[in-house]
Amino acid sequence: MVAVTRSNVVGVLAGVVRWVGLIFAVVLVVHVLLTVGNANPANGITKFFSAAADPLALAFKDLFTPDNAGLRVLVNYGLAALFWLIVSSVLSRLVRRLA
Repeated sequence: MVAVTRSNVVGVLAGVVRWVGLIFAVVLVVHVLLTVGNANPANGITKFFSAAADPLALAFKDLFTPDNAGLRVLVNYGLAALFWLIVSSVLSRLVRRLA
């Protein structure tokens, strides 16, 4: 009984870790799409995703500095999205193995 409950809790925790990483990546990708697509920067949706993506980009925000702003966002925030997908996948597997 305890093993089944522990297994369920570990499964849920690993799933939450994966979902959080996926949500972070989606926010970053939407920000990239809005920026590259020249969305209106005064629009509420664009402002929301820009504000949400900035802290999620971590040190990737200014890793590469090409002159083209769209390319800069695509590369830096795209790398940050990839980072969150990889980290959440690794952490999810680690949670499953440690438990």
